[in-house]
Amino acid sequence: MGDVIGQRRYQVVNAHRVPDRGFDKIGGYQRMKGDGPVVLVVDDEPETRKFVGMNLTAKGFRPLLAEDGSEALKLFGERPIDLVLLDLAMPGPNGVEVCRAIRHTSDVPIVILSGHSRESDKVGALDLGADDYMTKPFGIAELVARVSAALRRGQGTSMKADRIFRFGTLEVDLEGHRVTRDDVEQTLTATEFRLLSLLIRNRDRVLTHRYILQCVWGNSFAEDREYLRAYMYRLRKKIEELPSEPRLVLNVPGVGYRFVTDEAKLSASTN
Repeated sequence: MGDVIGQRRYQVVNAHRVPDRGFDKIGGYQRMKGDGPVVLVVDDEPETRKFVGMNLTAKGFRPLLAEDGSEALKLFGERPIDLVLLDLAMPGPNGVEVCRAIRHTSDVPIVILSGHSRESDKVGALDLGADDYMTKPFGIAELVARVSAALRRGQGTSMKADRIFRFGTLEVDLEGHRVTRDDVEQTLTATEFRLLSLLIRNRDRVLTHRYILQCVWGNSFAEDREYLRAYMYRLRKKIEELPSEPRLVLNVPGVGYRFVTDEAKLSASTN
């Protein structure tokens, strides 16, 4: 299909074609003129770079394209970047190394693009501070939804200063340590509330098992996934309308969990 990224063949539909006059050259790469967010696209596959770049441009973003980790770090150091789309499997420095280097100096949102990378590589990148990851092939609608969500988190829409949050029938008062569902107060233990608070403050972001365990229980529990799974089961029984079919706290197989908001579901449903 024309709007799927990550396959060997690409067909660009007319709606996604962008006239050459819409670009200016920067350091051998192309960026669309305008005021949209600047997205650094790092992928060693030329077809993927071109296709992602053209479709981001059509959606109002300004892509910068880098073919490897070295060029990505060079561009990142030369100009302001609003978000990084980063492939993991590249000739050195690879995506994990680029992610680590960027995180040493910046908290810019990073979304991982993964093809056949090892699960441990994706988990490693998320543990280093990447905000999200997408597995190839993926559609344009999903790409735009994930990019937009990551940008919202990085542009001062942090929930840390807020107090009360509502997600459908669930209401959470982080300062008052009060949780209600369908107007019925739910009794959470201190640990369950810390777990829920961590998930809410990182809404729509993939949190690895290790990260959650370290934040809620400490370093000595970093590898105890069964412990986390048991607590997540108990938490879902208190906050989900149908715990066996969760809609808020979703499992990301082999990686961790994501607290999904209605806004993110609405964006994702356009795929």
